Amino acid sequence: MKLIYRQHAIKRMHERRITEAEIHQALETGQVIESYPNDTPYPSALLLGMAGTKAVHIVYADNSEGSERIIITVYEPEPTIWHEDLKTRRQP
Repeated sequence: MKLIYRQHAIKRMHERRITEAEIHQALETGQVIESYPNDTPYPSALLLGMAGTKAVHIVYADNSEGSERIIITVYEPEPTIWHEDLKTRRQP
């Protein structure tokens, strides 16, 4: 599957010092923790993956017809927003 990086993702990767290699590693090791099947134009998901010892959240959408995975944004989960498992959001 071909990876496509949205401009927003590239900007956030640069700001947050997350590399393409780390994205690839997180995608390989990760698991989907939230699904957004009604997103358009393609269903999307939030994945938690590890890049070495760094936890990374990746929001992506799959264009199955084009065999493309579109990276929308990436970030390291914030402990104030996520529980220690980094899979469950804290209640406001």
